[in-house]
Amino acid sequence: MPTEGESHEMTTDREQKVADTFVSLADTLVADFDVLDFLGLLTERAVDLLNVDAAAVILSDQRGGWRPTAGSSEQAELIEVFAAQTQQGPCLDCVDSGVMVASADLSADLERWPDFAPAAVNAGFRAACAVPMRLRDDVIGALTLLGTKPVAIDDTSVALGQSLADIATIGILQHRAIRHDEIVSEQLQAALHHRTVVEQAKGVLAEAGGLDMHQAYLALRGYAHAHRRRLSDIARDVATMALDPHTLLTAPTDVSRS
Repeated sequence: MPTEGESHEMTTDREQKVADTFVSLADTLVADFDVLDFLGLLTERAVDLLNVDAAAVILSDQRGGWRPTAGSSEQAELIEVFAAQTQQGPCLDCVDSGVMVASADLSADLERWPDFAPAAVNAGFRAACAVPMRLRDDVIGALTLLGTKPVAIDDTSVALGQSLADIATIGILQHRAIRHDEIVSEQLQAALHHRTVVEQAKGVLAEAGGLDMHQAYLALRGYAHAHRRRLSDIARDVATMALDPHTLLTAPTDVSRS
């Protein structure tokens, strides 16, 4: 039995690990952020810090389905359990309801989850608890905690597991928002670049055909429609002389879309 000093040291060490974990899960701003590695860390730290024997995450595939994304172990039987929970079990019930779902003894819940419960029990797990990964009404997945004994996962572990899931959710959504902003920025930059190329192509056509700028634009657009190509691609070809402007000017165009 640990002495008072040893118990204090163990508590302090655990508190430090918890703090380090929160810092690690909050750091999604790094350039090489990898969501799979990030969620692997979440499940590994869950087993390390909570009174559980395994942990796993499922995430929304953004098309109405759920996929196993990370687990605390790559053992075949555990992977099968993780895969099963995307079809049935506390994890799926959790993402559907948005609240924690638990079982103190999976062998008593065979009728409740006739596919998941036997798979989990056969793999050596008797207790399960799933907490949602959610921010307000946005549920992106769930963290499942598994125990090998038919005893309810304790409230302290569930509460800390929910906190870990919460900080991970914020991190993922933050990364998605940043990435979305990057994509929008890239699209805007591309649009601006394409606009510049179109202006250049209009100048080439105007000079080659004695057209004003609007007529040159209509010629570009009509040719693009007739040949089922993007306006920006045709403009680039004209601007770089990959497409002879006279060929474009004398070709029939899709005037119905001009």
